[in-house]
Amino acid sequence: MVSKTRTSFYRRLYVARLIDAGIDTVPAIVAHCDMPRRTAQDTIAALGEIDISCRFEGAKKNGAYVIDDWGAIRRAWVDEHLDRIAAELGYPGL
Repeated sequence: MVSKTRTSFYRRLYVARLIDAGIDTVPAIVAHCDMPRRTAQDTIAALGEIDISCRFEGAKKNGAYVIDDWGAIRRAWVDEHLDRIAAELGYPGL
């Protein structure tokens, strides 16, 4: 069984990677992985807690999220392990 701490951390990495790959709005994230809308919103809001810098760019209805900085996280590591991360969360890969 995977701990809540690990799933929360992995969910943040997963969502940050989706945003970086162009799946960069809450509706797009929900459509891609069937994540509840509120979970997607809360996860995006919590990215800063692990020092991933994410901002919303553009108009409210036509904008998108952008990852400015991965902080202490190595994006290459996330790329290498994304399939395992997605599987542990029950979400599809990219």
